[in-house]
Amino acid sequence: MAPRHLERHMVQRIGWLRAAVLGANDGIVSTASLVVGVAAASQGRSEILLAGVAGLVAGAFSMAAGEYVSVSSQADTEAADLARERGELATQPAVELEELASIYVARGVDLSLARQVADQLMAKDAIGAHARDELGISEITTARPIQAAIASALTFAAGAALPLLAALLAPPPLIVPVVSAAAILFLAILGAVGARAGGAGMGKAVVRVTFWGALALAATAGVGALFGVAA
Repeated sequence: MAPRHLERHMVQRIGWLRAAVLGANDGIVSTASLVVGVAAASQGRSEILLAGVAGLVAGAFSMAAGEYVSVSSQADTEAADLARERGELATQPAVELEELASIYVARGVDLSLARQVADQLMAKDAIGAHARDELGISEITTARPIQAAIASALTFAAGAALPLLAALLAPPPLIVPVVSAAAILFLAILGAVGARAGGAGMGKAVVRVTFWGALALAATAGVGALFGVAA
């Protein structure tokens, strides 16, 4: 018997990786932008740090709630589709077999062989075969609301802590440039790490996250400076 060839594909990481990168990116961008905006309005360090910490706590809970609600909606839709599929399998198995076979035919399998494959797969795990090949639901893509919520909250908090640390260490007159530069650096590192973990090219990922981060920082700095002058 030939040895089993085990492969680990990057797509297996897509669930937690998406939530983690999104959480950390939002944590860095939103908190750094908030700190820069408040600092540009000529506020003191204590006000800047208070605003940043408040943004960290609120953002972490918001990310967790948003991910949980969003992914729960996906899970509800998957559950409804699977329930409907179970009902169809119970009431019209022959039709479901032909439906599964037609999917394999569309992928290039001969009709007679497609029917044999569909028959064998349904005999072993009918709902699993239809979930995977008809509905596109698999172990990799299955929605996990709690995992997504926890990953988003933790990574948001971790990302938000970085610009806060930069604001804490920077001299008050240099908080805006130091936090801005640190945020861009952190975003570049995040883009590179996320791309590496997902097996994608790092250059495009770094440019993508740093561009939008710089845009957000510039916008909030402008707003802060405007209100600071107006005051």
